[in-house]
Amino acid sequence: MNLSRLQKYVLRRGLDSRSFSISKKDLLDYYSKQKSKPKPDDQLGIITKSVERLIARGLVRGHGVKTAQKWFISKVALTREGIKLAKMVVSSQQKLPLKIKNKKYGRQSKR
Repeated sequence: MNLSRLQKYVLRRGLDSRSFSISKKDLLDYYSKQKSKPKPDDQLGIITKSVERLIARGLVRGHGVKTAQKWFISKVALTREGIKLAKMVVSSQQKLPLKIKNKKYGRQSKR
């Protein structure tokens, strides 16, 4: 399952909390570590879309208020599937950007 960096961050933060839940405002810390940040209004919109996609996949439950047109999500909690996937994300090893050059190692024989 392909997840964005933000979605992986949401799963990690949910796994770190004791009740497997986290408020949506706490997820804004994701952008505090980045060099190029989107506008503050856009940050909340991006987080909302990412959380809604996780809800659609069944990895997260959203808690909030529902109006006639849309949901206003205030808190996010991991489901059992989300906890399993979060454990896989945490345990997976990060790939390093290694560059392998085509060199012949050892001595070349002179003939």
